[in-house]
Amino acid sequence: MCGIAGIFDLLGADPIDRSLLQRMSDVIAHRGPDGDGFHVEPGVGLAHRRLAIIDLATGAQPIYNEDGSVAIVFNGQIYNYVKLTEELCALGHRFATRSDTEAIVHAWEQWGADCVKHLRGMYAFAIFDRNRNVLLLARDRLGKKPIYYTFVRGRYCVFASELKALLVHPLVAKKISRAAVDAYLALGYVPDPATIYEGIYKLPAASTLCLKRGEADRQPREYWRLAPKPRPISEAEASEALIEHLREAVRIRLMSEVPLGAFLSGGVDSSAVVAMMARESTTPVKTFALGFADYGIDELPHAQRIADRYYTAHTTERVVPDFLGCYREQAAIFDEPFADSSSVPTYQVSKLARRHVTVALSGDAGDEMFAGYRRYRWHARTEAMRRLLPAGLRAGAFGLLGRVYPKLDWAPRWLRAKYTFHELALDGIAAYYRMVCKIQDDRRLRLYSSPMRESAEGHHPLDTIATHMESAASLDPIARAQLTDIKTYLVGDILTKVDRASMATSLEVRAPLLDHIFVEWAASLPSDLKLRGGEGKYILKRALEPYVPRENLYRSKQGFAASLAKQFRGTGAEQLRAALLGQSMGDIGLFDMQELGRLIDDHAAGFADHSQALWSLLMFEGFLHEVHFSSRKNSAAVAGRVAVQ
Repeated sequence: MCGIAGIFDLLGADPIDRSLLQRMSDVIAHRGPDGDGFHVEPGVGLAHRRLAIIDLATGAQPIYNEDGSVAIVFNGQIYNYVKLTEELCALGHRFATRSDTEAIVHAWEQWGADCVKHLRGMYAFAIFDRNRNVLLLARDRLGKKPIYYTFVRGRYCVFASELKALLVHPLVAKKISRAAVDAYLALGYVPDPATIYEGIYKLPAASTLCLKRGEADRQPREYWRLAPKPRPISEAEASEALIEHLREAVRIRLMSEVPLGAFLSGGVDSSAVVAMMARESTTPVKTFALGFADYGIDELPHAQRIADRYYTAHTTERVVPDFLGCYREQAAIFDEPFADSSSVPTYQVSKLARRHVTVALSGDAGDEMFAGYRRYRWHARTEAMRRLLPAGLRAGAFGLLGRVYPKLDWAPRWLRAKYTFHELALDGIAAYYRMVCKIQDDRRLRLYSSPMRESAEGHHPLDTIATHMESAASLDPIARAQLTDIKTYLVGDILTKVDRASMATSLEVRAPLLDHIFVEWAASLPSDLKLRGGEGKYILKRALEPYVPRENLYRSKQGFAASLAKQFRGTGAEQLRAALLGQSMGDIGLFDMQELGRLIDDHAAGFADHSQALWSLLMFEGFLHEVHFSSRKNSAAVAGRVAVQ
């Protein structure tokens, strides 16, 4: 995997500051520790950090076309590049390397911005074409690889794989978006295309941004959209096709000239990937697993069961996730506030794997593709009840029950009927938003200062969910929720977590279940093959029964919520107070400090479990300390030096 950065003059051919480009490259060196490369000419500068995986001898970037008029910097892997190279050679293109990167260059020459439609893989890249005076930015269909961009003084497009590289630029504005803060605290991430800063954007998944010098159009264009069209298929046919598709998706991801392995939690998805890898490999698969026995979530026995069955070269490590001790390190990795606490073990297992391999396969996206999340089951049930009961009755009766029923945060989900009553009182979209919301609206508003509450008016995080739900109105409730998650939670949370946590250790992670051909096939399955009788991932589990032990397929999910809640009590509560009631949170002026104190006290006393809200706020404090205030100081220092010169 790699990192990219660059500057493009949209109006002319001003000189590009080579030293600035170098600094932008240096701060993402973890994405490519094997070397750097630059292309600088009047009006454009491209930078690349290389993690060498394929074509170790001649694959250094930037890479050019035959006459040097087209240059590319690329982050990702193209799995169909051999066939694509053969096709382009037949069309008259001449290749100087054996890399997948060069295939994109010639695909651009042949098909222009439509080149992305010919690519199968994960990617974020920038192509500069001198003859056309064009810069093309592109991101893969599911959003596995990131790219950030902004416009400086209306003239320069500045872009990079990570936000920290943009923040190096002294003229990039660093004004926190209050709408983004509200979205973050609601969803746990800042959803595309926004970032935590006004005027800085993420290029959305399945999009290109084509900038032509002298032209005003600066809007991304979507080039692919998942359009589920369920079709009748028998269970036997679906099982057979699933294994075929999965084997192929795994097989093409085994290309590498460096050591390769897999994450193995022992769950359905990682077990499926390792099982297919073992069938395709002539040597033992290297697998990696973490144990968390201190918190009752030890996955090592489940992972060992798979390792024994497939004779993998299995490496394990027992760790104690120290959330309070590592949150600022996590904040520095993510650049933006990011509230998925599983980023901590993801980073730890990435560090473990990187000691042995450079590439690891993962089972990410099984829940989104095959309806594995518990919320799909609840959503389907409550939607069925909504169809039976008039809206007025639901809003009145269930709204009243939701208000009077005790909250019972400590209780199992089935006893927390307050949440169910609230959900039934709402329409389907608002109810689904409540299910994915990390800090509910009423709680967030109480946490805000008066100016923040005022600025939160006029926008709502619900709108992000509603946009995608409404675009899928013709689908059944499960498919509709899945598609919404693929466009929001998957790209904003899961893929962001895996990319940043793994790349911080210079590890490339590949996700076979996110192969776009496999995703399109999975989207064609009827929902009753994904969720049946309350069992999520129904067809995936059935198809895997010959390959994965039942103990692995049908075990309950485990998480880190109990660990988080425990660490935020006792002495941990004092650490929380020091962080959340300290200078950074006070200076930013967004929060009611007394309400923050009450939240900590209620959790510490055991009156409620506020661990998710507290972690979200803690990661926001980490962002302020590690990213926001430090980047503003650095920019001011650079601007001061420039002024003196």
